[in-house]
Amino acid sequence: MKYKIPILLFSLVLLAGGAKNCTAAETAGLAERFYDRFGIETRGYLEALGGLRTDNGADEKDGSAGEVRMQLELSGEMGQTLFTVKGDLAGDAVSEEISLQLREANMLFSPADIMDVKVGRQVLTWGTGDLIFINDMFPKDWQSFFIGRDDEYLKKPSNALKTSFFFEAFNLDLVLTPLLEGSEFISGQRLSYYNPLAGRVVGRDMVMAVDEPESWFSQGEIAARLSKHVSGVELALYGYSGFWQEPEGFDPARGEAIYPRLNVWGGSVRGTIFGGIGNLEAGYYDSVHDQGGRNPLVRPSEYRFLAGFERELAHELTGGFQYYLEVIDGYDNYTESLPAGAQARDELRHLLTMRLTRLLMDQNLILSLFVYYSPSDNDGYARPKATYKLTDQWLVEGGLNLFWGEHDYTFWGQFRDNSNIYARVRYSF
Repeated sequence: MKYKIPILLFSLVLLAGGAKNCTAAETAGLAERFYDRFGIETRGYLEALGGLRTDNGADEKDGSAGEVRMQLELSGEMGQTLFTVKGDLAGDAVSEEISLQLREANMLFSPADIMDVKVGRQVLTWGTGDLIFINDMFPKDWQSFFIGRDDEYLKKPSNALKTSFFFEAFNLDLVLTPLLEGSEFISGQRLSYYNPLAGRVVGRDMVMAVDEPESWFSQGEIAARLSKHVSGVELALYGYSGFWQEPEGFDPARGEAIYPRLNVWGGSVRGTIFGGIGNLEAGYYDSVHDQGGRNPLVRPSEYRFLAGFERELAHELTGGFQYYLEVIDGYDNYTESLPAGAQARDELRHLLTMRLTRLLMDQNLILSLFVYYSPSDNDGYARPKATYKLTDQWLVEGGLNLFWGEHDYTFWGQFRDNSNIYARVRYSF
């Protein structure tokens, strides 16, 4: 507890000290001169983030976040090729590490009029959900999402080759990732989770051991999307062959969690309706080694459905609402295969979400609230936050990550001890 406030103050002082000697005009001038000389655009920011846990029943540190981060992005053209390099240098007081993270390093070019190719490290996304992902099987960083980092960090980058074809009848996107990276899951290292083997919520006392993928191509992924616009409505079909993005299996011989094989097939539709935008999306998660639900060491196959709608509710006030359903395939086999005393999931998991966004003070102040609530699990997660743009360079944000639930073993209930409050200050250049 005694280190929490000093960590945040030190971060803020360091950020302010680094920025105070460089005015906005001077920063812009440096960037313009760099572009004039090398033809390369530069942008980035310095940021300090501090977060405090509001409760701590698990074996975790009191501070949920305490970091200073600098991001630098370079982009330019070489002939007909666009290139981008973006990286973060971050000092993290909670993990007690300094890290260099490469978020983007890619080239984009068009070898034919109907074809784009993007190769290298990149952030990938598709699908229609708002913070619910069915056919978007690209990796996420849930740890960043739960501790107050900017929303851009929810999407974890991949080393991939993306090829897009633009035909008259439809568009086709193909993504090849030669080695699975997987999502940044909750392992107990910083945030606690429910461990079914221990039968309780665990933290640093039982950090999840995982067999990390190492074999290129044999542990790779391929994803495809076929899309078409018809009278203002976007239709899409999806296919994925790879692995669960989180370690949803267990190898008892090695005592490690593993990434089981997974195929996903789905579709979506999105268009204007009732003065807003509506979307429907569905997918089937074929958990290849679940043996029809009879393998208790692998997450079973599932059907997933999503319906959403968003529109402006009043001047400078928008609202979005979603209903999500998860259905376990082969539920009887799944329950019969569980060992005695193991907690079975419900066959149906219902989830509702709501997003409200209010713009104030000439849109410089943004108040937002995103809520997940599951009536079947009786648990939920709320993300209220306020973002204020002081100048073109300075931005401050404060928010809360609030988890609740009746049981430790439900999806949101297991994170109850991770509720936290946070603040961020960013200087952009």
